[in-house]
Amino acid sequence: MTLLSVLLLQIDTAVSTVEAVAPPAPEKISLFNLLMEGGAIMVPLLLCSVIMVYVFVERLLHIRKASAVDPTLTVRVVQAIETGNIQAAISACKGSATSVSRVLEKGIGRLGKPIDYIEKSMENTGRLEVYQLEKNVSILSTIAGIAPIFGFLGTIAGMIILFFNVQHQGFSLETIAGGIYTKMVTSAVGLIIGLLAYVGYAFLNAQINKAVNKIESASVEFLDSIQQPNN
Repeated sequence: MTLLSVLLLQIDTAVSTVEAVAPPAPEKISLFNLLMEGGAIMVPLLLCSVIMVYVFVERLLHIRKASAVDPTLTVRVVQAIETGNIQAAISACKGSATSVSRVLEKGIGRLGKPIDYIEKSMENTGRLEVYQLEKNVSILSTIAGIAPIFGFLGTIAGMIILFFNVQHQGFSLETIAGGIYTKMVTSAVGLIIGLLAYVGYAFLNAQINKAVNKIESASVEFLDSIQQPNN
């Protein structure tokens, strides 16, 4: 036997020995399988997550579209009114199609009336615009409250089933540990969905407040302009 053959034989023996004494590879947890272990309670949690995403995206797009104000709109409207071109002022508002433009259009349509009447009409229109901005946002608040409850309910139901099995099938540490960690999945998922829904609700409310400030600012500027002595 050559020296090279002896070396190869020794290396092969060493590798076999290492493989024999090496500990088995740790088991990996599949996220999908872990979620499936949550049981039937994962269905309403999944439904909550889908509704949460849909409402957040739909409301965010609507709010951004409604609050996207042309900074020159109020100036153009005021200039058109000062020159007596009311139709041009209305056309400028219709071309913008935002919450601010609709409030200004309402004020333009009431020109010639007492200032209190004009202001009241614009306030009522502003309230309707704010209502449209806030529509369905409360769904996120509801999901933020009920999703963790669904999660805890799933965990409690799982623990009841687990202890029922222990009572009738005997105690097993592996069964106890496995049952507990799989049933805690519902609590974790419920808390995550609730947290995301709450963050989304707070974010949309902040965007709505910004839109309301734009409406109020444009309304004040418009009312001040039509009360000028030359008007």
